[in-house]
Amino acid sequence: MKPFDYDVIIIGSGAAGLTTALQLPDHFRIALFSKDSLSAGSTYWAQGGVAAVLDQVGDNVEQHIKDTLIAGAGLCKEASVRHIVEHGQSSIEWLINQGVPFTPDQDQNRPYDYHLTREGGHSSRRIIHADDATGKAISETLIQQVQNKLNIDLYPYHLAIDLITTSKLGIDDHRCVGAYMLDLKNEAIKVFRSRCTVIASGGASKAYLYTSNTDGASGDGIAMAWRAGCRVANMEFNQFHPTCLYHPNAKSFLISEAVRGEGGLLKRPDGSLFMKNYDPRAELAPRDIVARAIDHEMKRLGADCLYLDISHKPAEFIRSHFPTIYERCLGFDIDITKDPIPIVPAAHYTCGGIVVDEHGQTDTEGLFAIGECSFTGLHGANRLASNSLLECFVSASSCAQNISDHFQHYPQPPTLPDWDESQVIDSDENVVIAHNWDELRRFMWDYVGIVRTDKRLQRAMHRVRLLQFEIHEFYSNFKVSNDLIELRNLALVSELIIRCAIERKESRGLHYTLDYPELSETIRDTVLVPENFHASQKTKQAHPVTA
Repeated sequence: MKPFDYDVIIIGSGAAGLTTALQLPDHFRIALFSKDSLSAGSTYWAQGGVAAVLDQVGDNVEQHIKDTLIAGAGLCKEASVRHIVEHGQSSIEWLINQGVPFTPDQDQNRPYDYHLTREGGHSSRRIIHADDATGKAISETLIQQVQNKLNIDLYPYHLAIDLITTSKLGIDDHRCVGAYMLDLKNEAIKVFRSRCTVIASGGASKAYLYTSNTDGASGDGIAMAWRAGCRVANMEFNQFHPTCLYHPNAKSFLISEAVRGEGGLLKRPDGSLFMKNYDPRAELAPRDIVARAIDHEMKRLGADCLYLDISHKPAEFIRSHFPTIYERCLGFDIDITKDPIPIVPAAHYTCGGIVVDEHGQTDTEGLFAIGECSFTGLHGANRLASNSLLECFVSASSCAQNISDHFQHYPQPPTLPDWDESQVIDSDENVVIAHNWDELRRFMWDYVGIVRTDKRLQRAMHRVRLLQFEIHEFYSNFKVSNDLIELRNLALVSELIIRCAIERKESRGLHYTLDYPELSETIRDTVLVPENFHASQKTKQAHPVTA
């Protein structure tokens, strides 16, 4: 099959991927991929908003930086934090110019005339939003913009199988020159050749049994980058959102942190409050503290769930501020203007990822990573609420500018071989994939969840390696499928999470272990180096990693 040739290919159609595509020069030939529809990723479902300093009265960039550093529990890279926070206002202005319909609020007399809300860990109102469906508004607006661009080819329902590097082809240098993609509708494997490749594929929360993420959050980009020789860091820091709707038919519906920001109270089944027993900030404490408090109360009481109650607020206030949450809960016979919302914690965000510099450059030349799949140093040991979308826009802009400025230095890729299926057959045992998928997510939840121990982690490592052996045998002998590719990636990323968790002999931020409940005096990132890491790469010196 003739390869598809592009200047830049972008794997992922969320906020990071869409922004990169739109900010690259119009004369670039760009391919943008999504494993499902263009709006299927995590961005579309983001409720809260984007954190950025827009109101200089009572807030400033230095305070946003300080809040981020505090939430990150000593592991944030201040240079990265400063770079991203300082570009917050320009990112919001770009989104407004693209047509994103943020919620107005003329009464507040703010410079931008938009309503700003406050979330846990923030010292001021600085979350700009589109009601309680910010991600949907951003996703729909940016998708419409890329659809209008003649230089951007869109490939929904295309799943990346693996990256193609020159070292895999037997060429001395080490750079990314394209990717193999599975066309899910036509069941065909295509070769895409490019001078630059951008991974914007999101996180890996699907490694856990309970997650707020969509089904596609299987860590594909992180796994592919690792296999391509890139370092990963801080994979032990998995953020569990404290409040996901607990209902058998809800399937991972998130209850925005903004509900607590606007006065929602966390309660035990008997209606009593408990958050002040864990933190003086109560409901406005950072997510790691709130999630652990809920987890502890549930286990102590033997409760299936706890409750988030905002019914003490006026009904019209609730309906106007949280229309999506109100309607969704009402569909399950929960009227949030009168009833508390049953909630449980769920895996929500991957704070670690592929090691990059401030432009998204990885350890492999020509390969970039942005958004949740990347490790910039912004989040540290715990992500501050609504900083994730901000990181997507700022990092994507920096990445696009860097590719544009240095594009002449990226050589034309060599001839690429077709995907070889000559030695494989169709599988008649897909039940094996389903069983392994279920087993993986269950032991990750039980052993590598909100509270960990050395014994649980070692047990998880033993299990994941057994699964990887089975998956490798399956991958080597049968034709690839969507489920097999995702399972292969998720098992690898789960191993990386477990390895990082085993190495961290302390409790910090999102990593809490009963064996080491105190903070270590040594502050360091957990950096994993693949066997095929090319230490000669010039970019490695620029990465924000503390040894």
